[in-house]
Amino acid sequence: MRNADVFPRYRGNMEYFCLGCGQRHGVDELLYTCPSCGGVFMLDNLAFDKLAETSGDEWREIFDERASSRNTALRGIFRFYELMAPVVEEEDIVYLGEGNTPIVEASKHLVAKTGVQFAYKNDGQNPSASFKDRGMACAFSYLKALVRKHGWDEVLTVCASTGDTSAAAALYASYVGKPLKSVVLLPHGKVTPQQLSQPLGSGATVLEVPGVFDDCMKVVEHLAENYRVALLNSKNSWRILGQESYAFEVAQWYNWDVADKCIFVPIGNAGNITAVMGGFLKLFRLGIIKALPRVFGVQSHHADPVYRYYSVEDPKEREYKPVKVTPSVAQAAMIGNPVSFPRVKHFAEQFEAIGGRDAFQVILVTEQQIMDSMIEANMHGHIACTQGGECFAGLKRAIELGLIKEGQSAVLDATAHALKFSGFQDMYFTNTFPPEYGVTPDMSLANAPELLVDAEAKDKLSPEEFTLTAAKAIADRLGLASK
Repeated sequence: MRNADVFPRYRGNMEYFCLGCGQRHGVDELLYTCPSCGGVFMLDNLAFDKLAETSGDEWREIFDERASSRNTALRGIFRFYELMAPVVEEEDIVYLGEGNTPIVEASKHLVAKTGVQFAYKNDGQNPSASFKDRGMACAFSYLKALVRKHGWDEVLTVCASTGDTSAAAALYASYVGKPLKSVVLLPHGKVTPQQLSQPLGSGATVLEVPGVFDDCMKVVEHLAENYRVALLNSKNSWRILGQESYAFEVAQWYNWDVADKCIFVPIGNAGNITAVMGGFLKLFRLGIIKALPRVFGVQSHHADPVYRYYSVEDPKEREYKPVKVTPSVAQAAMIGNPVSFPRVKHFAEQFEAIGGRDAFQVILVTEQQIMDSMIEANMHGHIACTQGGECFAGLKRAIELGLIKEGQSAVLDATAHALKFSGFQDMYFTNTFPPEYGVTPDMSLANAPELLVDAEAKDKLSPEEFTLTAAKAIADRLGLASK
């Protein structure tokens, strides 16, 4: 048995490589897009094959032992150190409790209704209440390493966001502290009050511009290309590596057997689904898992460029085109030109080459289906955000289309905590959605508080009379029988 608390001695040899022209660059500086062609980067560990000298059985044992580690650097996503960013030192790793989020089996009611066993992975139970913390833990750990190596005295971290990215970036920057300073750029009026409160509370400089996420992203991309700033959107390849831990944790929870699993992931900027596929492919290459799961991306009909691309049956006829988005309750998915689409295509081709044409698919759902599904899930014991509702809607749509095979079960990605989107729940319950969302609530799912004794009536009663009056009103409302 190995000592689960011992930090790994293995170090990789990392390079950026461009998915557009294939050029490679060292990682001594933060790069986001290829200086030659503007393509997006992936990170390649040139020493990855050395990991194959350890058997799949041994890797499973190593990762299972580390699950009980008391070493802070190995307690979170970096218990899979060798598979992610194996160039950072122990002292550089930032840990705020991210990772190890629970996989919760669906309630009996939901299983009976769908006829399929499924579970939610509650990534809203990360520190900033979203999956973004996985990527930030990795990105900030590497940023710390660069700061230490180069002796930088000030680094401005910047991101565009619809809420979750800014919350995570501001949290990790505030924890690391000097020389890091956090700036976040938000689309004015497009972020929930709960999400807006997070970067403000973490002390970030919060700037707003009119428009949608895509507009903000163009601005921060210009800043990253022309000024010395650290970009923390999913163009940052280190973030993608951290988010691969989602796949590693799913595989570990199911005892490294995901052959019968269908993984549902919402597609926004496409970083998360990129990471999920990339993570499972690494496990497969090392023999840690024997077969790939099936991966289903889900998009709203209000922001569906990836669905449109894959809806064309013949790959030779497919043409990727950005779309103009309309308001969506799945705010993190309201992106018409996903930065990581080339990465999705890169990994989807590998998935299909190994697992066949149905190994990767994209499902389209409506705003109505997203909200109905979120409310339904949470009324039966879950804490799904709107993106979690999007995944549940995607599962139901996949079942309708006959895409779930007998004996298969599903894992749904609840990317953030339900409380971040309580405003949409309130609009659903009160039937106050603006028309552009296209949501008409199912009022059988609506819920609201009931006032049984008003303040004026209470003022006319003695304390004892009020207690008796309120108790009787409650008993009458609930149909309680006297003892």
